[in-house]
Amino acid sequence: MGAITRGFANNIGSAGRLASGALSNTSLDNITALPAAVKSDLVPIIGYGLGSDAAMEHVHGERSGVAVFDSTYSAYCFKFVNIHPSDDNVEFQWNGSTNSGSSYNVTKTTTLFDSGHDEAENYSASLAYDSGADLAQSTNHQRIARNVSSDSDHGVCGELWIFNPSSTTFAKHFFSTVTANDRNNFAYHTFSQGYLNTTSAVDGVTFRFNSGTLQSGNIRVYGLK
Repeated sequence: MGAITRGFANNIGSAGRLASGALSNTSLDNITALPAAVKSDLVPIIGYGLGSDAAMEHVHGERSGVAVFDSTYSAYCFKFVNIHPSDDNVEFQWNGSTNSGSSYNVTKTTTLFDSGHDEAENYSASLAYDSGADLAQSTNHQRIARNVSSDSDHGVCGELWIFNPSSTTFAKHFFSTVTANDRNNFAYHTFSQGYLNTTSAVDGVTFRFNSGTLQSGNIRVYGLK
């Protein structure tokens, strides 16, 4: 029996229980924080505060080089916190760029599902594939939230993941999971996924509503080690 096994066995009483005092401050019950060596795989890159912006762009090398979007990380996560529109009943959308933000028109193929439930329960809760929102070899912006309300307490929250954007060999896969309040007081959850069908490096992304501005909120960018 090895030393570790012997040490454990010596603390087992005749009834098969751990002997009194055998557990130290390394036991699960006493752990209050992870050791310093244990770190999250998500690395904060930059946060964007929104205020009546027509769009928010994250382009590699901008903001004095702070805006990273290259091979530094294998995947990038964009987290949306209370994104509030100026206009009512709008779509929250995104697109990619291969020319440092000069244009946002990357070809993509996507699919999308919506689930929803209204406050008054006038309608049955639903989960459905939305054929009107998916794209097939299209350069259009992809919708990731629909019918977003401009009520003062409504907004968009969620995240978008883009994998290996700097690859010059593979298409760039993505998925998003986003919640929002719509104008009819529905709680909506939208899940989308697909790929940017390009072997050029994608070095920028943009987010917008299809009408009006990004009135307020935050978009936070993280890299996956």
